[in-house]
Amino acid sequence: MKLVKSLLLGSAAGLIAVGGAQAADLPVKAKAVEYVKICSLYGAGFYYIPGTDTCIKLGGYLRAEVGLNTNSIYGTQSASPASGRNRLSNYYTMRARQDLNIDTRTATEYGVVRTFFDATFSWTTGGYQGTGSAFGGTAYTGTLGLNTAGASPALVGSSINPTDGGASGGSLGVYYAFIQFAGFTMGKAVSQFDAPWTNYPGNNFDGLVGGSGTVTGVNQFTYTADFGQGVTASFSAEDATAYYQAGNLNLSAAAASGASAIAGLTTGALGANAIGGSRSPNLVGMVRVDQAWGLFQASVAAHDNHVAYYGATEPTGHPDDKWGWAVQLALSIKNIPTGAGDTINIQGVYTDGATRYNFQNLAGSTYLMYGSSGIAYQSVAAVAAPDTVFINGGQQETVKTWGFRGAYTHNWDPYWNTALYGAYAQAQFGNGAKTFLCGAGGVFSSVAGVTSCNPDFNIAQVGVITRWTPVKNLTFSADLTWTHVDQKYSGVIAGGNNFPVAKPAAAYELKDQDSLTLLLRAQRNW
Repeated sequence: MKLVKSLLLGSAAGLIAVGGAQAADLPVKAKAVEYVKICSLYGAGFYYIPGTDTCIKLGGYLRAEVGLNTNSIYGTQSASPASGRNRLSNYYTMRARQDLNIDTRTATEYGVVRTFFDATFSWTTGGYQGTGSAFGGTAYTGTLGLNTAGASPALVGSSINPTDGGASGGSLGVYYAFIQFAGFTMGKAVSQFDAPWTNYPGNNFDGLVGGSGTVTGVNQFTYTADFGQGVTASFSAEDATAYYQAGNLNLSAAAASGASAIAGLTTGALGANAIGGSRSPNLVGMVRVDQAWGLFQASVAAHDNHVAYYGATEPTGHPDDKWGWAVQLALSIKNIPTGAGDTINIQGVYTDGATRYNFQNLAGSTYLMYGSSGIAYQSVAAVAAPDTVFINGGQQETVKTWGFRGAYTHNWDPYWNTALYGAYAQAQFGNGAKTFLCGAGGVFSSVAGVTSCNPDFNIAQVGVITRWTPVKNLTFSADLTWTHVDQKYSGVIAGGNNFPVAKPAAAYELKDQDSLTLLLRAQRNW
């Protein structure tokens, strides 16, 4: 018994010794866990990145929506194939989109260093592009463009599955990516020319004319001075190539043949685009006054129109560069007597050789729309507003435009609001272009059946949107928009084939056109 007791005590002592040796191998004190801390310097939602003095905020939204009577969700029936209004046009276009933005800020002896990134991941219904005999079926793409009259429709996608610019993978869009430091903004951000509401004085619809709106950002190098009392001023050099090229057209191409002239009247192709390489960024200046009652902003911009050659080779010569310009005024009035939170946003713009500051890139400056006719096979309105036009051996002539847009938003209660909005824009060609196209013996006026010839046109838009927010950051909306194209041609002409909208060679009446689109959206912000 004594032997058993001795063995047990010896074993226990050995285990204690081993346990002591293992404990001695462990750190005397565990390393403290570094928890994420709230950063209150820049508002709600910011946190310190562990181990740094940099604050970060994550945000974004998830959106599900459908556009009715359009192929582009947010736009009108202004381009093929939606404008054909036949079996190739979409009755609906659906989209699912996730937006992610990352905002970082660090306090330094020179002020706050900020970086901002915003990207979207989207999947969108495709649109008809043509029939390919090699596959015996249709092809779809997320990028919709008008094919040249008489050209074969391009087959996009594989023989197995249609695509949406990336098949089931969808598409990626980089909206903003910029650095801000000591008053400078460097990278892709909203243009300093734009009003604070960009394209949206009260709407969801993207295609409003009557002002500038780079909602997906533009590369820029900007300095902003803050004078206090809500007064700021900015000077900016901004990339012109992505969103500010409305076109520099060589009208001589429209005179190549009678068929080309007819195509111009039925597709809006006034000539061949001859944009040259980039030479100068757009130069932008802006002054803004922000007060409790609202804001006022004045913007100016200069745009260099640099074109290529009259012909295909250098010895054919070229026109000189022509600088265009634009000026815009914007006004916002808050908390008007009709109700708490009610607002009025309005802006007006004038451009001379800088069309995109009025017909912004999401609205476009080319409209092609077909409709019914009581005296011909169908009717058509085909108009375009480039920055400049020229003819072989001549100099550039600017296209002048003016327009406005605005909205009144009324809050019925904390959950419901409605906005009425509208826009208008007018494009006017110079005497040289009108003489060449529509003068005696002109390219278009000589087409049989044309009774009135004028390339000028107007766009008018009216819409209404109602939003319901049953819980914070979750909104359902319905946005109805009417667009009217007021073109200045008249007559009945013998039109040719215009791909890819399946129009036959027949008689077409030159006539104004209308479009009605509805955008339904559900969006959850976070």
